[in-house]
Amino acid sequence: VQLQASGGGLVQAGGSLRLSCAASGRTFSYTKAWFRQAPGKEREFVSVISSSGSRTYYADSVKGRFTISRDGAENTVSLQMNSLRPEDTAIYYCYAALSTELAPYWGQGTQVTVSS
Repeated sequence: VQLQASGGGLVQAGGSLRLSCAASGRTFSYTKAWFRQAPGKEREFVSVISSSGSRTYYADSVKGRFTISRDGAENTVSLQMNSLRPEDTAIYYCYAALSTELAPYWGQGTQVTVSS
């Protein structure tokens, strides 16, 4: 499985961006998520979506502003980010995991920069 993240960029505070992560291989049964890592900080959880798409969960810092979704037909997971803040500046990584596999898969990351 390979994950390719895209959609990052530079945006002013209050703006929006939509990140996408395309997966190669069959990932329909995988739980998918987004993490981020700001400069000088550890990688942190942002949001997760179940394999069916029926369950989602968000970090408190993004709840109400970000929305995760997945498209089974396109084998993608997206993160709609609204009301962006400078503290959202980070490299965003997509993630896919299956409980029967030993290790998850990570995308290469896409940079999001929010200016004040």
